[in-house]
Amino acid sequence: MSEKPTSVTPRLVEQIATPFLSPFYQDDSVTIYCGDTRLVLPFLGRFDLLLTDPPYGIGADNRRQILSRSKLADPKDYGESNWDKEPVDDWVMMLARQICDKQIIFGGNYYTLPPTKCWLVWDKQNGDNDFADCELAWTNMDKAVRRKVHLWNGMIRKGQEARFHPTQKPLEVISWALGQAGDVQTVLDPWMGSGTTLRAAKDAGKKAVGIEREEKYCKIAAERLKQEVLCYDAGEH
Repeated sequence: MSEKPTSVTPRLVEQIATPFLSPFYQDDSVTIYCGDTRLVLPFLGRFDLLLTDPPYGIGADNRRQILSRSKLADPKDYGESNWDKEPVDDWVMMLARQICDKQIIFGGNYYTLPPTKCWLVWDKQNGDNDFADCELAWTNMDKAVRRKVHLWNGMIRKGQEARFHPTQKPLEVISWALGQAGDVQTVLDPWMGSGTTLRAAKDAGKKAVGIEREEKYCKIAAERLKQEVLCYDAGEH
């Protein structure tokens, strides 16, 4: 395990970090920070689990690309954005990993991460299109590869779960991934999007912190998190 980031004095936190550490939303279970992950991460404490889906740098936010690829149903227009122009800087990813004991990173195949015996595989049952059949999550866990089948093909998806973000993961898939981590109590998602990780953590009785730079997604996540806890078995399936 790499050394923890150098500690800072309370006065330095007050002078520098306070503008970034005023929660956008907070309840007894979850906290949302609306801001730049690079500025917020250095002032957070430790977490049991990093469960996140960072930008891959593949243009998944490209409006024209999103609108042109589906063959089975009309795709949703999420508007213009540029958050997936490039992947997260290595030092930022390293910092996120340093403050979390267990780590699950969707899209880990787009990053330089240590070899692992445990990948989490989400089979999306995508059908006839040029989207990936599966998505991979890198982990640092000492267990065998695990696979989850869950239909998620544009507008055609299991349970017709509402979709708010172009790279949103199904709540059932994120809850399953959370269950793979075993006995964890605190969860961090530094690239929160519309808040699915926080929703899964809250439903499972965990504490969670999310960071998101886009205010529109912070607002969506806050509305999702105001709902009553949903019951879901996040064990191994």
